[in-house]
Amino acid sequence: MTLPETVDRATWLESRKELLAKEKELTRQRDRVNADRRRLPMVKVEKEYEFTGPDGPVSLADMFEGRPQLIVGHFMFDPRWDEACTSCSARADEVSDALLRHLAVRDTTLCFISRAPIEKLERVKAEKGWSFAWYSSYGSDFNYDYEVTIDDSVRPAAYNYRDRAEWAATADGADWLDEDQPIEMSGTSAFLRTDDGVFHTYSSYGRAFESVGGAYYWLDLTALGRQEDWEEPKGRSADVRVDRQPNFAS
Repeated sequence: MTLPETVDRATWLESRKELLAKEKELTRQRDRVNADRRRLPMVKVEKEYEFTGPDGPVSLADMFEGRPQLIVGHFMFDPRWDEACTSCSARADEVSDALLRHLAVRDTTLCFISRAPIEKLERVKAEKGWSFAWYSSYGSDFNYDYEVTIDDSVRPAAYNYRDRAEWAATADGADWLDEDQPIEMSGTSAFLRTDDGVFHTYSSYGRAFESVGGAYYWLDLTALGRQEDWEEPKGRSADVRVDRQPNFAS
């Protein structure tokens, strides 16, 4: 085990200030990236997907629960498995009732979708004590269309915006795409609902979900963002919050 170097207070403070400058630049860069994310165009969801919830059939529009924004966690759970993905489970463990409330205050719903049948999802959910909505996409094209289930018999393999040829050109290679298909993968997608329908605004894959640390970071994935007056581009929210305190009182 290695530990940090031991120094006097003055030396530590000098190093800390150097790091602080980098942290501030990272924060500013994150704000710029978040603004660019909000400027992304969106794609209307034309396909009528049918999911299953604990009370029966559910549409993608139903998952919004009356709010304009929806964040979907793509939870790896193959129908052949008896247990859910452990890393996805660890991610889900950190979804608290308070997080769900804070997102709801900002007109955003968070749910998870897996390919396993609803009976398996409900069993695991009860065992884990989770309270978030978790839907089954079993029998639909949803997972394939959003590239979180890889199966060449359904559509050409692709993940994280790379097809097989593009993966082959990376250090990771493309061999993993042929391992015991279908292959379940993780991801996060954001959707926006207007009077004109449901629109897909964003998806991220791989390690991208590691940056999601609390309600603000979840909201940063969405088209409307945090809905605070300092954000760019302006005019995204009809109810902009001027108070920048992260208390989610409104």
